Amino acid sequence: MRRVFGKVRVRAAVGASLVVALALVAAGTALLLVLKSNLVGQADLQAENAAREVATQIATGKPYEKLDLPDGADRPVVVLSEDGRVLAAGEDVRAVDGKAVTERHPPAARQPDDDDDDDHEIKPGEVEDKARLSGGTATVGHRTADYRFASVEAKDTQGGKAVVRAGAPLSAEREAVGSVRTAMLIGLPCLLLVVAGVTWLVTRRALRPVEGIRKEMAVITASTDLSRRVPEPGSRDEIDRLARTTNETLGALQESVERQRRFVADASHELRSPIASLRTQLEVGIAHPELLDAEGAVEDAVRLQNLAADLLLLARLDAGERPADSRIDLAALVREEVSQRVGDRIAVTVGELAGAEVAGSRSQVGRVLGNLLDNAQRHAEGAVRASVVREGEWAVLRVEDDGPGVPPEERERIFERFVRLDDARSRDDGGAGLGLAIARDVAERHGGTLVVREGSVFELRLPAA
Repeated sequence: MRRVFGKVRVRAAVGASLVVALALVAAGTALLLVLKSNLVGQADLQAENAAREVATQIATGKPYEKLDLPDGADRPVVVLSEDGRVLAAGEDVRAVDGKAVTERHPPAARQPDDDDDDDHEIKPGEVEDKARLSGGTATVGHRTADYRFASVEAKDTQGGKAVVRAGAPLSAEREAVGSVRTAMLIGLPCLLLVVAGVTWLVTRRALRPVEGIRKEMAVITASTDLSRRVPEPGSRDEIDRLARTTNETLGALQESVERQRRFVADASHELRSPIASLRTQLEVGIAHPELLDAEGAVEDAVRLQNLAADLLLLARLDAGERPADSRIDLAALVREEVSQRVGDRIAVTVGELAGAEVAGSRSQVGRVLGNLLDNAQRHAEGAVRASVVREGEWAVLRVEDDGPGVPPEERERIFERFVRLDDARSRDDGGAGLGLAIARDVAERHGGTLVVREGSVFELRLPAA
């Protein structure tokens, strides 16, 4: 079990690390893309500003040889004529996009624009409103690097057109992106180690009560002491509910085992009397045949047979045997049962017999009716009555007698196995106290109930078919 918990902790730590890793990779990728886009946008803006400054000088009529061009590698600028001749270039600018500044350059391509028409042609002394942005390379001095270029057209006061192409370096963008990428590559493994460690510790702490439950269950299994209970952490979470449910299961199991033990003890006690009596009578009959009480031996054998049948039926019910799925007419069942009881101490009268069918085992429901009538016969003063009524979706079978009735405090106890009230024992003709217990078990297996009402009215309620 410890290996299982260890595996759970490992899976939790690995799972959490993978989730965090995926989240961080996605977030880092998005961050790098946004950072790169912003830095490229800034470079475009710087290049456009530099191009417009030079274009403005051209529009004001300043000669090309006297243009104030930016110096150095930060702002390489080249001014081209309409036919691609180099009119001016920044200091130390040797080449742009691999073309030397002394060579002819192709005119800068205009970006397509749906609104472009002749009305947008710039006039002398004007600068183009929209700059064209692109990437490229420039050689300044002896160093070639990548740049973002902005191209802007301008016309001098004489109507001569020139294209100013100014660049802004991408070195800052690359340095920033590289720094962030390096920080992420270093920080991500460290963060994953922290997440895995924290998850391991948290999972270990969370599973500690489960380990306590496991140890206690192992002790209970080894000792078969069902009175023990697992510890409840009291944390009001899933583990606490698991512990409470486990204790409830142990309680139900303990009650079931104790009930089984009582059942075995009571069954042994009940079986001892008829067996001992029958053996005594047979031994006397062997030694003195003239003294053999054949009728008493037969009664003891019948009593033993009935008790064995009751115990067998209870065992099948406890094993969860499902009743047969057949339709039973309760009114016909009552008529049949009453017609066969010709030797009863008190004749059974039949009351209302409404048409009501139920689903289940005919033999078991008939056993319930027989047990209820037997119980009424033992306690009645002079009248026993059976009836069947229909109440909504329920079929109700009532058996009542004019006896003293069952005290309210004993109305549930009489349905326990091998229970006979003191008054009943004085009138009992050999019952073992299983009839009412069997009747209730059968009623519950058929989805119904069996209760005592008004002291001496037994009511079997079953769902109508």
